[in-house]
Amino acid sequence: MKRFCCALLLIAFAGLSAQAAEQPVRLKEIARVQGVRDNALTGYGLVIGLAGTGDSSKNRLTVQSVANTLSHFGVNISPDDLNSRNVAAVMVTAVLPPFAESGQKLDVSVSSLGDARSLTGGTLLLTPLNGPDSKLYALAQGPLSVGGYEVHAFGSSEQKNHPTVGRVPDGASVEREAPLGLGEDGHSLDVVLYQPDFTTAERVAESLRRNAGVQAVAEHAGKVRVTFATPPGDIVRAISMIENVPVMPDEVARVVVNERTGTVVSGGDVRLGSVTISQGDLRIEVQTDYLVSQPDGVYVNPSRNIGTAVVPQANIRVQDPEAKLVSIPSGATVADLIAALRAIHLTTRDVITVLQSIKTAGALHGELIIQ
Repeated sequence: MKRFCCALLLIAFAGLSAQAAEQPVRLKEIARVQGVRDNALTGYGLVIGLAGTGDSSKNRLTVQSVANTLSHFGVNISPDDLNSRNVAAVMVTAVLPPFAESGQKLDVSVSSLGDARSLTGGTLLLTPLNGPDSKLYALAQGPLSVGGYEVHAFGSSEQKNHPTVGRVPDGASVEREAPLGLGEDGHSLDVVLYQPDFTTAERVAESLRRNAGVQAVAEHAGKVRVTFATPPGDIVRAISMIENVPVMPDEVARVVVNERTGTVVSGGDVRLGSVTISQGDLRIEVQTDYLVSQPDGVYVNPSRNIGTAVVPQANIRVQDPEAKLVSIPSGATVADLIAALRAIHLTTRDVITVLQSIKTAGALHGELIIQ
């Protein structure tokens, strides 16, 4: 019943959101300028200073990396002479935001590559972070913050969370500005919708032509090309004017069902056709009792044909209550449907099954997404 009430609240909230969506929103809420995006950075490094919880000598990758690192400091040593569990090989990842400038700090994530037990207390050595174009964009270094631990003692262990993954807050420094692609000639730029939709794209183009005084054409459901008569002298001001243009986005009739949590979320435009739902509750209960049969005279005159026997006795009980009917008129919403199903005391799981059946019957005028 608690989950059922939660589902009703979510659907009611979706209805209120649909009413709010009838008001125009700023273009920046539903779209972005192409080229303004995050960029993934990765790098390979070493974490040192571990208290015997690093990689074992079986990981030749770590041993060779330590030997290579020491050679940069004038220490030449064979990898076969290294035997320490105070070092771990790791992969370092970060996200380079748009418009990042040299010297800006980034958070980095550090994940173990070998068989290290824990990265707690370790320090990340200087690690170059490269982008997909193999260019260096940032350098990472610093002490790790690990939100877990692992303790071993006399064959017993205790672990919390994942001690082989950590973070270095503000551990990377940007060395190269983030790449941008706002238009090669300066005469145009592209606006990309977060949720591609042909109707919304056309409305965006129309609103840009009417409110921003630029040429705008919807190239497809997810992109609108904006063209300036002359290259703007202040590109920041031009983009600010574009992203604040009011747009009325089109809504897609959609119902999202999460079977794991029993959550049902419906948009305001979802309508139902005329449908009748019959819900029955057939229960068959089989109860078996095992009785022991002990013949008289077994101990007086034993025989191979006479002995103790276990006799099962089954009782079958069938409960078939009268099926309950629910009729939904054409044009009703999913919220109306669930309110009607609540009246006959259906659980959230049953409601999900009913929604699937209504979609199969063709009475659900919208998209049903099952997660």
